[in-house]
Order: sequence, then structure tokens, then C-alpha cells
Amino acid sequence: MINRLVLVGRLTRDPELRRTGAGNSVCSFTVAVDNRTRNPDGTRSASFIPCVVFQQSADNMVRFLKKGALVGIEGRLNQRSYQRQDGTKANVLEVLCDSVQFLEPKGEGQSIDAPVFDDQPVESADSKNLDSLDLPDDDLPF
Repeated sequence: MINRLVLVGRLTRDPELRRTGAGNSVCSFTVAVDNRTRNPDGTRSASFIPCVVFQQSADNMVRFLKKGALVGIEGRLNQRSYQRQDGTKANVLEVLCDSVQFLEPKGEGQSIDAPVFDDQPVESADSKNLDSLDLPDDDLPF
């Protein structure tokens, strides 16, 4: 049996962090994804998918993402049930995330600490003047 999901959407609210009794991080959030269909009035319809992520990924989501952030999710669909305080039974269908990718760069509503890379190559002392090496043809390995 195959149970794999890949979603791309926006967070509908800030991620919420909880801790288990053992101290593990659990983050709950909801992702809005576009549907292919349109509403009767012509506007696009969306689905709001509840998601859960654990441990270091949970900590990173709470630290770096806010409502409206674009994320890519890979995970599996999970159904669970529990008993509400009033005694009725509730069923929950949610995505258990194996991977959450931050899809927007820093400065687009997020505060992701991404490394900045310079486009200029870094030259070392060993790499200077390699064009002018005088090697006899007998020393070349080919």
C-alpha cells in the first residue's frame, strides 16, 4: 500500500509548538492549497489541510515561519480518533510530515537565516598563476 502526499501551499496561521511528556517537539499547522475547481461565483476554491511535524523540523517551523509562508510538504495521511470532553467521538484526518521545505527566500514575509553566497570565486595562494606553469611533457600523466 502507498500512502504518500506532496503538498505546496501557504500557512493559514502561525505554527503552534507543543511538547510531549518526554519533551519532544510537536508543531501543528494548517496549509491552504488551491483546488482545480472554482466556486459557483467564479473564485478559486481552496482546501485547508491540517498538518503535524515533529522534533527539529517542528522547532525550525516555529522559529522561521509565520502565517502566509509558502511551504512544500512531503508526508503521509493519518487518521486518528479521540473522545471529546463532552463524551462524543471525534475523527481527525491530518498529514504527518516527513519533510517541510521553506519555499520563499528571506525578506518575503519570513525571517529565515540563510547563508549568503558571493558570486565571486575565492582564490587561494595555490591557485594563482596556474596558466603559466612550465612542466615538461614527460611529467604529464596523459
